[in-house]
Amino acid sequence: MLLARRKLKLETERMTLRSPVHTDFRAWVALRSTSHDFLAPWEPAWSEDHLSRKAFSNRVYWANRSISAGTALPLFLIRRKDQVLLGAITLDNIRRGPAMAGTLGYWIGESFARRGYMREAIETVVHYAFNHLDLSRIEAACLPENTPSRGLLERSGFKYEGVAQSYLQIDGRWRTHVLYAALRGDRRGKTIVS
Repeated sequence: MLLARRKLKLETERMTLRSPVHTDFRAWVALRSTSHDFLAPWEPAWSEDHLSRKAFSNRVYWANRSISAGTALPLFLIRRKDQVLLGAITLDNIRRGPAMAGTLGYWIGESFARRGYMREAIETVVHYAFNHLDLSRIEAACLPENTPSRGLLERSGFKYEGVAQSYLQIDGRWRTHVLYAALRGDRRGKTIVS
């Protein structure tokens, strides 16, 4: 596969999206630590070793294997002007055959939220998925009360599709999520959700 022969880098207006490397460890720990209270309500509970070097190394190895195998695109958001780590975006669970789909997940450090970085990243990853990976559907889910994430998905071209009961364990509890999807060549129009 082409991705196995070279490092994947996607460029946006202000960022480079690239796979994590071992030297990102300190920046990742600092960003995750300072953003813990901001991220915790929306993420699975962190394991005791979440911020350990070993856990981070395992993430890097998983990222490299997943990109090479074509099963996921785990990418860090690096601001080009100063090489600062802003967050991460992952197109995971890439399915081929009749589905041709993947699932989008993302997080951003608290001090970088609501500045348009994640919208830039989402639009770039979705474009790459449709035009280079030949996927036809990108799915995403978030908690119903996560208004900023819902708005971000809708501004990025995702349409509301429904509700999944007890979809993921978030902050230690099984939580219902709202489901969104972006389709290649989508002609569904804007969805109105209350």
